[in-house]
Amino acid sequence: MRVAVDAMGGDNAPVVEVEGAVAAAKEFGVPVTLVGDTDRVRQELAKYDCTGLDILVHHSTEVVGMHDSASDAVRKKKDSSIRVAFELVKQGAADAVVSAGNSGATMAAGMFVLKRLKGIERPAIAQIFPTLQGRTLVLDIGGNVDCKPVHLVQFAIMGEVYARHVMGVDKPRIGLLSNGEEESKGNELTRETHAILKETPVCYAGYIEGRDIFNGVVDVVVCDGFVGNVVLKLSEGLAEAVGKMLRSEIQQSFLSKVGYLLSRKAFNNFKKKVDYAEYGGAPLLGIDGVGMICHGGSNTKAIKNAVRFAHEYALKRVNQRMAEKLAESLPDYMQQRQAVKEQAAG
Repeated sequence: MRVAVDAMGGDNAPVVEVEGAVAAAKEFGVPVTLVGDTDRVRQELAKYDCTGLDILVHHSTEVVGMHDSASDAVRKKKDSSIRVAFELVKQGAADAVVSAGNSGATMAAGMFVLKRLKGIERPAIAQIFPTLQGRTLVLDIGGNVDCKPVHLVQFAIMGEVYARHVMGVDKPRIGLLSNGEEESKGNELTRETHAILKETPVCYAGYIEGRDIFNGVVDVVVCDGFVGNVVLKLSEGLAEAVGKMLRSEIQQSFLSKVGYLLSRKAFNNFKKKVDYAEYGGAPLLGIDGVGMICHGGSNTKAIKNAVRFAHEYALKRVNQRMAEKLAESLPDYMQQRQAVKEQAAG
């Protein structure tokens, strides 16, 4: 399973992308194709001993900037590194894509080149969050700010399959993010989604609140992309603020510094748990292929782990399992529900 890395995406491209790809090839044995300006990519590769590593370079002439619109980037920049990377998957020359570039363009390119999985109306961006119990998958974290109930139900099914086959959860519990646990809470979107999920063959735990994400009471949290992106950015900001507050308090006295030295291992373990680089990137679920979206400021460790997770995703053929689960879970019930709504409206 070969992973195509968009070498020109991200704030520090191609330096970080090349170093991360080399690390993934060396540590995990993942075959990698670096897509981008050949001269610049090879210049970076020359810094490392790549003897015996399965690393290819594929040339592209254009780059999608962070401020380019997603649609224009896909249609007008046909030889951009991100689009070419997905084209390699379509042609069978690669099996997955990793990009730290424009996330909107990455999602658009994946949809445009590889199309959507059968049964999926809108792909979703998922993110793994650390919890008191282990890990929780949250989706959508920004791909779709306006959603219909059927979209959230599809997110739930995709999340359930991902949690089962990639995260190793035997029977994933699904929670719907709302402003309270009571069935009377929520808005029209969550109440309709809640009613559908109760009838689908997933382990649905009902409404959860924002604080429950980190308690680990469920394995998959479903929400629209507007809410999910707020959750993501708030969590990132909180983790950064807590780290700075702790450092500030430690500097206040000699005893605090001594206490830090004695508990440094615990602090390092905590930092590792909340470090986004440990999870690499956010899988793009719902396209007919594998795409991993990384933070624009990703470091070498993040790119390395994103390549590893993308390789694992492709190896386990998660998309095929998603398509089977969608075909099994939705059609009959959605048709019945639509008939009931039309009858009530008439």
